[in-house]
Amino acid sequence: MDQKIFVLLGFLAISFIFLSAALGLPSSIIPAPIRILLLLFSLIFDVVAFASRRYAYIMLPILRQHKKKIVLSDSEPYSLSTSEDAIIKMEKGEYIATVYISIPIYRSATEMGEAEKIEFSRQVSKLVGISSDPIRFTAEMYMMNKDAYIQTLRDAINIAETEEAQMMQTGKDAERIEVVRGKLAMWRNILQSSSSAQSMELVSYASISAYGSKEYEALSMAQQKAREAISGIGATFGVTPSIITGKEILKFVEPEYLIPFSTVSEEIEEKTEEEVI
Repeated sequence: MDQKIFVLLGFLAISFIFLSAALGLPSSIIPAPIRILLLLFSLIFDVVAFASRRYAYIMLPILRQHKKKIVLSDSEPYSLSTSEDAIIKMEKGEYIATVYISIPIYRSATEMGEAEKIEFSRQVSKLVGISSDPIRFTAEMYMMNKDAYIQTLRDAINIAETEEAQMMQTGKDAERIEVVRGKLAMWRNILQSSSSAQSMELVSYASISAYGSKEYEALSMAQQKAREAISGIGATFGVTPSIITGKEILKFVEPEYLIPFSTVSEEIEEKTEEEVI
């Protein structure tokens, strides 16, 4: 049965129940105010039933919301290895270690000629055969965290402003003052352009996993497979891949790291400064 018809009949059935209760039950059981309220509910469900024919695309997701529940485990789903170069997860009594390999590919197909595109496609196809174990190759775009860079610009602006104020007090070397003002204007323009737009970063990486009855066994196997994959990737593309370590791994396993808080805080701060000014 069509879901729209099912929703229509469901609301009509509810409306019929309210109508039957309002008209069928004696006054000794249902007082007049409650009877009027039941008739009103019956009318509302009639309206909703016929409206569902046109607005089912809105009502169906609302009715299904109870099915979309996320069950969170009491234990952590994964942990960072002591060497900080792998993700450790336990599944069905076995440890799974996953190592992430950064592949520094900086070429874009939009900047390649036809011959270069064909050669690049051949290089990518060679990746399938570099290892007998399954390897996942992925390209991921995420927003850059520019906190450190923006703070460096602000420090440079503060230094230039201090230098300008000191030279203004002495009133000497007007030419030097103009140089400092030009430098200050440059840093301010760079800060404004860096803060006004969101910067995206594209990273290509490979991930490889290994199983083991002990954590160190799974980690050792994954690291060995990763070294073999690095040799194959480096020979294929002529680059130097590296194992991703530390908190950088979280970019590939936690969505929160794809949207740095700095992008939000910078926008809020900028809007606040504009309102104050």
